[in-house]
Amino acid sequence: MVIAHHLMWTLYGWWLPNDPRGSTSDTVRCDPLKDLGDLHFGRKRIQPPGEDIRAFYDQAGEHLRHDLLSFSPNEFTAIAEAFDKTLQRCGYTCYALAVMPDHIHVVIRKHKDRAEMMIDKLQDMTRLKLIESGLRDPGHPVWARGGYKVFLNMPEDVWRTIRYVKGNPVKQRLAVQQWEFVTQYDNWPEHKTRR
Repeated sequence: MVIAHHLMWTLYGWWLPNDPRGSTSDTVRCDPLKDLGDLHFGRKRIQPPGEDIRAFYDQAGEHLRHDLLSFSPNEFTAIAEAFDKTLQRCGYTCYALAVMPDHIHVVIRKHKDRAEMMIDKLQDMTRLKLIESGLRDPGHPVWARGGYKVFLNMPEDVWRTIRYVKGNPVKQRLAVQQWEFVTQYDNWPEHKTRR
């Protein structure tokens, strides 16, 4: 039984099909991007160094229809405000959120909405908030379409993923993120106090 989801999605242009880290894509649809590297289905077991990834995206940015943008820490708050509003409006329970310069990680309790619908709603609300705040141009896509989902079936899976998501900003030397709307996980559906 699925009890929660680990959802992840990227900003526009930040995880291309032939990303040197690997991807879940089976096609590169943009001809100029094909020359930047081969497809590798799934995450590569041995990850390339950061300078290789940066070099790939420096080259890729020249071929994208829109500028390759990232979030600065002062934009994280606007994204979090949109998350809070969406969670309240939709009745979602969020156990962890990491807003990163080029992607989002969220651990969210299962809901009548499928994981894909939750991603769509969260992307829509955050995009609107960024445009209303003057942080993004309405003609520039904020997010890559869709996202990735991992089904979490046991409380241990949820706890492990919460730790992973909370640790993401720290790994990139960003401040620890604490959001008021994040609910402390209580071992749902077992509802036992974690020891």
